[in-house]
Amino acid sequence: MQQAVTVTGYHAHVYFDENRKTRASWLREAVQQRFEVSVGRWRDQAYGPHPCGAYQLAFDAAQFGELVPWLMLNRGELDILVHPLSGDDVEDHSDFAMWLGQPLDLDIAYLRERGQRRDGGGR
Repeated sequence: MQQAVTVTGYHAHVYFDENRKTRASWLREAVQQRFEVSVGRWRDQAYGPHPCGAYQLAFDAAQFGELVPWLMLNRGELDILVHPLSGDDVEDHSDFAMWLGQPLDLDIAYLRERGQRRDGGGR
């Protein structure tokens, strides 16, 4: 029998390019004013598995029902990856992920090489 997956929180990765940087900045400020989130560094270039500039919003499971719908309605033309924190970076960014906007091609191989898995593999 398969073990149930436990979610300890969520990440939302907000992607942008030079043309969408102003909207990304507005969204970042608006989220910080409205929600209790941890906001990650502003990255103008691709990093890790992420194919372009982005920043991360980390939030607890109790905020999902309010924050994610707010992001849906206020993201404008931004693409956002929302994924759980289950202890398996590969599954979290692929099988368990949801997209607001257009899905981007993540470097899942990067996560496989460096990733943490629930079964104790990786890292």
